[in-house]
Amino acid sequence: MDIKAKVTEIVDKIKNDGDLKQKFEENPTQAVEGIIGVDLPDDVVNNVVTGVKAKLAGGAISDGVEKLKNLF
Repeated sequence: MDIKAKVTEIVDKIKNDGDLKQKFEENPTQAVEGIIGVDLPDDVVNNVVTGVKAKLAGGAISDGVEKLKNLF
């Protein structure tokens, strides 16, 4: 799984869907798992959520992606 690509895919979907953006703001873990379609382990999904939040905020996700690579 290419984590950086998944984070980018999730961010694009959230930016283009107001309802999904609201769901992400209310429950980011559930929203990410819904987009991916997989129930991820908590530590993995939390790292993905962190990457998505960083990218939505305009920050770099490279540090988070590097951490995620170590999980796989």
